[in-house]
Amino acid sequence: MFGDSDFAQEWGPFGRPLFDDAAARKLSRVGVVDVGSNSVRLVVFDGAARSPAYFYNEKIMCTLGAGLSDTGRLNPEGRKRALSAIRRFQDIAANICHEPLTAVATAAVREAEDGPEFCDEVLQATGLKIHVIDGEEEARLSAQGVLLGWPGSYGLVCDIGGSSMELAEMKDGEIGKRVSSALGPLKLRDVQGGEAGRKAYIDNVLDGLQDKMGDQQNRLFLVGGSWRAIARIDMERRHYPLRVLHEYRMSTDSIRKTAAYINAYDPEELRQRCGVSALRMSLIPMAAEVLIGIVDRFAPHDIAISSYGIREGMLYEQMPAKLRKRDPLIEACRFAENKDARLPGFGKALYQFVLPLFPEADADRQRLIKAACLLHDVSWRAHPDYRAETCFDYATRANLGGLSHEERVFLGLALLHRYRNKREGTRFEDMFSLLSPEEMLEAEILGKAMRFGAMLWMKKDAETGHFDYNPAKKALELTLPKSATSLFGEVAEARLMSLASTMGADLSVVKD
Repeated sequence: MFGDSDFAQEWGPFGRPLFDDAAARKLSRVGVVDVGSNSVRLVVFDGAARSPAYFYNEKIMCTLGAGLSDTGRLNPEGRKRALSAIRRFQDIAANICHEPLTAVATAAVREAEDGPEFCDEVLQATGLKIHVIDGEEEARLSAQGVLLGWPGSYGLVCDIGGSSMELAEMKDGEIGKRVSSALGPLKLRDVQGGEAGRKAYIDNVLDGLQDKMGDQQNRLFLVGGSWRAIARIDMERRHYPLRVLHEYRMSTDSIRKTAAYINAYDPEELRQRCGVSALRMSLIPMAAEVLIGIVDRFAPHDIAISSYGIREGMLYEQMPAKLRKRDPLIEACRFAENKDARLPGFGKALYQFVLPLFPEADADRQRLIKAACLLHDVSWRAHPDYRAETCFDYATRANLGGLSHEERVFLGLALLHRYRNKREGTRFEDMFSLLSPEEMLEAEILGKAMRFGAMLWMKKDAETGHFDYNPAKKALELTLPKSATSLFGEVAEARLMSLASTMGADLSVVKD
């Protein structure tokens, strides 16, 4: 899915790195302003263009859409706050962005009778032109944001804002049917009849959306601040060990339990425990009602939180096709190696050296092995006593796309063992529960293999030895070239013995 056939022989299934390509460099320091019904946000992207870092990210809660259903106009106080925020964003962007800002406005501005007047005011005051997009375009851009993190994805993208909720169908990385609705919690707050009135309204709207979208029982991707807040509360309820929202998974059953949990607790206490703003907390019960209705109708087999949405979709829009197809994890790891490793390029040689130890690894596991090898040396500047912890933190908490929580922990554990033989006694032990015993063992083997391999070949183009591993006979053989014999000292030998012991393999060393 991610490969580039022109370079398949040299680079395997991952393709030649593109982060330094001219088309990718052009996407560095791209600034996007998103004028939503709840908030106005500036994001400046930087780094590896296929898996960009957030160079700058600031949000102001303006509630432009508050009271829109009653007045037909933008919230006057929200207009003032939004204009002030955009002035600030323009000044910031002038110093850090390579290109002018791109700005989009969604439901509140497009529906308000004074929306055009507000856009003119912003243009006159700041010189920034706001592009007001319709609901289907909003759905498309949100789905493209999901594709930034999950190339080739399939399923249903559900993006909730303050005044609207959009659905978009994805299949094989392409976006299909798209619809928009007035199911944003700011709108629902104005529905008459209390909870019963809201339920009747939500049911009626969702029935119409289901008729338009048809059967959608694949993965459900949730985009938007209210969904992320619900996910934070779900993590709190479950005592979930990894507090990374992107790729967090929920089931229909967990959503129901969390909705009940929200209703059972004092909102102020809950929001403080979960780090949710007071405004967002006031909207969560209504958003939860919508979410229950969605999962009831579409019965997704899997539910995933996406931190990528419309802003990332706007960046994806500017990517050339060859960049879109790339694996965001591998591109980001290559970028990190090129920027921070002592010997950029050695990760590829290390990957080729350790791969024979995993004869049954499928493409997904090979991908993680490659990522680990690329990252094996990026934390070398950390204090030696803390390198293992720094590596684990990097893998589990970094802004990396295309990586499930289980894969994050596997990658972190492999990198931990790159610097440390034992994992017991670390502050990460609660996260190990996300892996099976077999996965933990495989991560340990990978880490110890990298720990040994890094001692022998410190040149990316050096003549390398090779492993031969027979899993049926539990026989491990290392063949060393003459050029590496002198490097195979006491410490290297001890690390090799530790690797063989972890594998439960009989070891032999052949010196050419």
